Amino acid sequence: MGTVMGAERKEPLPAPTLDEPSSSSTHETAVFAGGCFWGVQTVFQRVKGVTATTAGYSGGSASTATYDQVSSERTGHAESVKVVFNPSKISYGTLLRIFFSVVHDPTQMNRQGPDVGTSYRSVIFFTSPEQEKIAKAYIAQLDGEHAFAKPIVTEVVPLKAFYDGEDYHQDYAEKNPNNPYIQICDVPKTKALMAQFPDLFQDYKHK
Repeated sequence: MGTVMGAERKEPLPAPTLDEPSSSSTHETAVFAGGCFWGVQTVFQRVKGVTATTAGYSGGSASTATYDQVSSERTGHAESVKVVFNPSKISYGTLLRIFFSVVHDPTQMNRQGPDVGTSYRSVIFFTSPEQEKIAKAYIAQLDGEHAFAKPIVTEVVPLKAFYDGEDYHQDYAEKNPNNPYIQICDVPKTKALMAQFPDLFQDYKHK
């Protein structure tokens, strides 16, 4: 790997120069894919201003939105996480900054760490034209600053549909803290969030 993984980075990436204006709204939705959805969800659950997260699938059809089918790598789906947040407390650009800094390595094509396949690809599914503009501008900014040793391969595509994952995948990292995969792949991400974004870190209690 020719880049420093987010969990190994000492400083967060620079903030986006283009971001949403401050908002009086209390509800906005973002969808991100960056490897196994267990790790993506466990990071965003610990971000102040995030009010709900759901692990699921996006990029394919309703009929194939099951874990067994997505794992076949023939559905077009990516393991994704829907993030509902309060834009008066946290901006979309800040979520992007966390996504690129600690959630995953955006230079890996169709894989993250030990997980290989198109279902583990890096994708930003935008839910508004403003999100599209901010995401594309931030990728261009990071590439222009050579923030990573290799180019960012993250796709920026419109959200057509999000399908909730099975119940046993929700809060998986919280419910299975001693799972070796969680220990190796996901615990470092939450530690990196705490280290790099201490003002945004919150403890998460699953219901």
